[in-house]
Amino acid sequence: MVAMPSGDIWEPIQAIRREHDRQIHRWMPHINLLYPFYPRDQFQAERVIPRLEAACQQVPGFEVTLATFRYFTHGAKRATIWLDPAPRAALVHLQATLHDTFPGYDEQSRYHGGFTPHLSVGQVTSRRALQSLLMTLQTHWTPLKFRLDAVALIWRTADSPFQVECRIPLANSAGPDQV
Repeated sequence: MVAMPSGDIWEPIQAIRREHDRQIHRWMPHINLLYPFYPRDQFQAERVIPRLEAACQQVPGFEVTLATFRYFTHGAKRATIWLDPAPRAALVHLQATLHDTFPGYDEQSRYHGGFTPHLSVGQVTSRRALQSLLMTLQTHWTPLKFRLDAVALIWRTADSPFQVECRIPLANSAGPDQV
């Protein structure tokens, strides 16, 4: 379950990811909300879509801005660079609402400090590379905005990229979009 920027603003994100993200071929630009999630073959049996529709109707759509780069560290040298989506509080509320509906899927919220909304754009393997890349990206970045009016239910096989099963609208948005 992810929040996705609208396709019309993907290119600047993908340009960075093509150079720095080893997962570009597996994932579309996204903000994980619940991951991992039910396997696709359980979507119907677990009534995933009706439950998501009910949860999403509790959260109105909102505008998201991608303006600032941040990072997570993984050990002494490695790091993941990400765009910090704002407003953070709206994304945290959306994720909490989804988590309340599917409490067994808590990986995104069990870290110290809880859920951190983020859109990953790359990985680095040294502190020097991290600081240099952060400075370069932030200096040349033009903030992007998009309206988040749905969440996407995605799936993949072991060796394929993620695909969108459907988009579930947030409150005050159109009905479900089966892809």
